[in-house]
Amino acid sequence: MIVAGFGFRAQANVHSLCSAYQLAREGMPPITHVATLAEKAHLLAELSNLLGLPLIAVPQERLAQARTLTASAASRAARGVDSVAEASALAALGADTAVLLARRHISRDRMATCAIASGVHS
Repeated sequence: MIVAGFGFRAQANVHSLCSAYQLAREGMPPITHVATLAEKAHLLAELSNLLGLPLIAVPQERLAQARTLTASAASRAARGVDSVAEASALAALGADTAVLLARRHISRDRMATCAIASGVHS
């Protein structure tokens, strides 16, 4: 599986999410799933439907298990993880076995981030 993980502000729209996705997926293998924090999954549903990709809702407690490559002070303050996008991609697959293929990319409007991970869903 190849998962695009997302982190985003409440004000993000589908254009924000799409912008981050397009930047992150460049040069990557085909994406098979999208993922984000469970409590925000409903906000990613529109993009999931547009892309025709299944959506994985990741519980908050699983995000903390993922070791991210980048760090955001805003993400740390809001969610207790250094990158929600990276942690979502990794945790959706199982943080112990997943590999980050692309660090988080920030949408042009700076409202969303997307990172890509590979692995076998656990």
